[in-house]
Amino acid sequence: MRMSLAQRVLLTWLFTLLFLIMLVLKLDEKAPWNWFLIFIPVWIFDTILLVMLIVKMAGRCKSGFDPRNGSQNMKKKAWYLIAMLLKLAFCLALCAKLQRFTSIRLAYVFIPLWALLLGGMLELGYNIFYVRRD
Repeated sequence: MRMSLAQRVLLTWLFTLLFLIMLVLKLDEKAPWNWFLIFIPVWIFDTILLVMLIVKMAGRCKSGFDPRNGSQNMKKKAWYLIAMLLKLAFCLALCAKLQRFTSIRLAYVFIPLWALLLGGMLELGYNIFYVRRD
């Protein structure tokens, strides 16, 4: 099952809109919801992305696949998986802090986000400045 670009954009837009509506209601104190409930659209969207990514990565394990053909692609998918897990860790730590489940300092809550941003900058720099010498 493949989704077209328009379907992916619409799905992203809908989940973002739902999250923002719930966030505004919580911040305006119109809804006394738990912070974990506010982030449910983000987690549903991330779960969909993680499942799609894991299925694509698992497809590389089937018999007859030559790993030399897609090793660079597999590294990129591994980075995507790490990035999704860092984003998930940040969202969980943020919700735990906002809900006052933990007394962790806010600087520690943002460590997964900083690692994600640093990794994204390194990947961007690598893709911009890497010159293939064939």
